[in-house]
Amino acid sequence: MTDPEDLSRRWFLLGVGAGSAAMGALAVAHAILPVGPFSLVEDRRRVDSPRALPVNRSARQADVTALASDPDWRLAVEAGGRRRTLSLAELDALPQHREVLPIACVEGWTVDARWQGVRLADLLDLVGAPEDATVRMRSLQRRGAFATTTMPPQYARDAKTLVALHVNGERLDLDHGYPARIIAPGRPGVLQTKWLSAIEVV
Repeated sequence: MTDPEDLSRRWFLLGVGAGSAAMGALAVAHAILPVGPFSLVEDRRRVDSPRALPVNRSARQADVTALASDPDWRLAVEAGGRRRTLSLAELDALPQHREVLPIACVEGWTVDARWQGVRLADLLDLVGAPEDATVRMRSLQRRGAFATTTMPPQYARDAKTLVALHVNGERLDLDHGYPARIIAPGRPGVLQTKWLSAIEVV
């Protein structure tokens, strides 16, 4: 009759061996493919990531694909009773600016990208927003902790803060926030609101 204690010891050793083998395989995969689904350093980067930029939450996961793809989409900008709505074509017609800014994820990765779009400060000026205004960003995403975010004036009025329309030389992909998203220096990725629907002075 097999000793239960001996059997438990065997299963433990088998588990340790299997775990070690799996970690060894991952290390080999990382050495061969330092960027990709088996990377131990850049685990969110994927060979097929749109615009070579990782995403934590896709348009499908956020349930915004239909809303973001709607040709009737408009960005609302509001302050003190004044309101402007702008189509994507109208945003494209405004002065465009380019900035190299990182997406910094709370999971620990950071990736620089080349962004192009309209300065948030310019949009706030269209509706006469005060210089010291705190701004609320609303996403087309209806659920989740970051469906709305707020931005203090030091970020909202920073010349590098953009309502981005392009990234890395191409129109935003749906997963990166098409048709428009916020990108600001010094802010974590979860606060860089994607799929913008409204900008409101609080």
